[in-house]
Amino acid sequence: MKETAPDRIDQDILAADALERARLLPPGPERNEALKRASLLRCSADAPGPVFAKRGRPRK
Repeated sequence: MKETAPDRIDQDILAADALERARLLPPGPERNEALKRASLLRCSADAPGPVFAKRGRPRK
C-alpha cells in the first residue's frame, strides 16, 4: 500500500536536503528562490498536526 503523503520524518529530511542544495548554489536569484522554497518546506514540516479544543470551561 502506498502512502498519499510523506510522514513527518520524511518531510524533515526533504526540507533539510532542499536547504543543503540551496546553500550549495552560487549567490544570485536562483539561490534566493531555492532558499525560499526550502523555507516553505521547513514551515510545512514544522506545522502542527490537528488542533483540538481544550477541555474544560467554554470560552466567553
